[in-house]
Amino acid sequence: MLRATMLGRAPHKPLAVLRQTSGPLRAARLQPWDSQHSRVQRSSSCTRHPLWTGSVSSPGGTQQSPINIRQRDSIYDPQLAPLRVSYDATSCRCIWNTGYFFQVEFDDASEESGISGGPLENHYRLKQFHFHWGAGNEWGSEHTVDDHMYPAELHLVHWNSTKYANYKEASVGENGLAVIGVFLKLGAQHEALQRLVHILPEVRHKDAQVAVGPFDPSCLLPTCRDYWTYKGSLTTPPLAESVTWIIQKTPIEVAPSQLSAFRALLFSARGEKEEVMVNNFRPLQPLMDRRVSSSFRAVAGMRS
Repeated sequence: MLRATMLGRAPHKPLAVLRQTSGPLRAARLQPWDSQHSRVQRSSSCTRHPLWTGSVSSPGGTQQSPINIRQRDSIYDPQLAPLRVSYDATSCRCIWNTGYFFQVEFDDASEESGISGGPLENHYRLKQFHFHWGAGNEWGSEHTVDDHMYPAELHLVHWNSTKYANYKEASVGENGLAVIGVFLKLGAQHEALQRLVHILPEVRHKDAQVAVGPFDPSCLLPTCRDYWTYKGSLTTPPLAESVTWIIQKTPIEVAPSQLSAFRALLFSARGEKEEVMVNNFRPLQPLMDRRVSSSFRAVAGMRS
C-alpha cells in the first residue's frame, strides 16, 4: 500500500530469504522472494520487506496488513451498505515511479472525487492509486484469499476529509484512510488499464514523472462490488494502523503483456545499476483478534 515516507533501497543483491519462525504451518505459504526465484516462505512472522533499509517504524501493534482472508471465517454483516464511488476524472494529475511501485496521483483539494458508505462513516477523498506485483504470475498480491495469491493487486487510497485537514494527518490518524483493494488475474486485456501501460516506459526509472490527462479509476473496479472489510495498516513505512481496508471479492482481468509492462519498470534511478521492479509486496501479517466482515454471504468454493 501507500508509501508515506521515501523508501530506501539496498544494493543490488538477492533479496533476503524470509523464514517462518513461529505459528501454525497453515499461516504461511511457500513463495519466491529472491532474485533467483527460489522457493522461500512468505511468513506471517515477518514485518519488513527486504527492500526496506534505514529507519523503518516498528509496527508494535495488533492491526497490521496485509492478511490472508479466510472466506469461511469472514462474517456476513447485513448492515454493510454498498460502497458509493464517485471519481472526478479531471482531477488526475500525474503518474510517477516512486522507487517502489508506479503511482497515479490526483488533486484532492475538493470533495468531488472520493468514496463513502459501506463500512465508512465519513467521506474519503481520493489521493492516489498504485499496484503491487510479483516477478511471475504465481504471486504478487499483498492480500490473499484462502491462501490463494494473485499476480497483482491494485490499491486506491483515500483519506478522511471530514475528520482531518489533509492527507498527511489522516495517514497516521485513527480512521484516517480507506483503501480499496482489487485483485488482478490473468485473462483478457484490460482496455482502460492499457492507457496507463502505454505511459509506463516514460517512467521506467525511479523519480520519473509524467502528466496524465483525465482518467476515471472507477474503470479499474470490478462490476461486482461485493467486498470484505477489516481494520488494518499501511503496508509500507511507517506501517500506521490507520486504514479501513475494502477488498473487492471479484478480481479484474488483465493480459500477461500488461503485467510484463509492470515488470519492465526499475527500482533504480538513471545512472544507477538497474534493478527490476518486482516482488514489491509485504509479507502477510497475523490477523490477531480482528474480524473480517463481508457485504455478502460466503458460498463454498466461490473464489474467482
